[in-house]
Parts: sequence; structure tokens; C-alpha cells
Amino acid sequence: MRIPRQYFIVIFMVFLMFSTQNANAYSAADKSLRGLAGMTTGVLEIPGNMVKESQAQGPAVGIPMGLAIGLGMTVTRTLVGVYEFLSAPFPLPAGFRPILKPEYPWDYFK
Repeated sequence: MRIPRQYFIVIFMVFLMFSTQNANAYSAADKSLRGLAGMTTGVLEIPGNMVKESQAQGPAVGIPMGLAIGLGMTVTRTLVGVYEFLSAPFPLPAGFRPILKPEYPWDYFK
């Protein structure tokens, strides 16, 4: 069964409508978007950790170390994404704060 792309667009627009808050606060919409991002783009942990470790320790150590860390974090990011998506209506942790740092997997590349 294939879900039409229009449904995803409508869901995204609903999340945007409910995401009005001040710059330092998180909301249920933020948490659900983080969860959706974690479930779908967790594989970005691999190149992200390779970049992070290479910058910290040099490419000779950083690339293999980042690969190993990234493989483990891919599973972690995906499972945390499922948790955040399913528990989005509930303020756990307090204030809808992110569980993982960086908040989104593509934040490694900023």
C-alpha cells in the first residue's frame, strides 16, 4: 500500500502551524519532527561521525573511528526517533528537550 505524497505535505503543514513558540523553547511539534527525522535519516550518523572524529583526531583515526561510532549511533538515532515520535504529545524530557546531541543528524555538517 502506497501513501500519497499529499498526505505527507498536509502533515508537515500541520506541524508547521503548531510550531509557533519562542526561539529557546521546544514544543510537541518540534519533538515529533525530531522523531520523524531520526527515524528516516539516522543513517546520516555514519558520515556525520566520520567528519566529527576526523576534525578532532585527524582523518587516519577519525574515519574508521567515526564509522564505528556512526554505525552504533544509527541504531540509537532511529530508536530515539521512534520514541520521540510516539511520545511527542508528552513533555518528556521536561520542556520537550532533545535527547540526543546534535538535535538533528544533519547538524554534524554545519
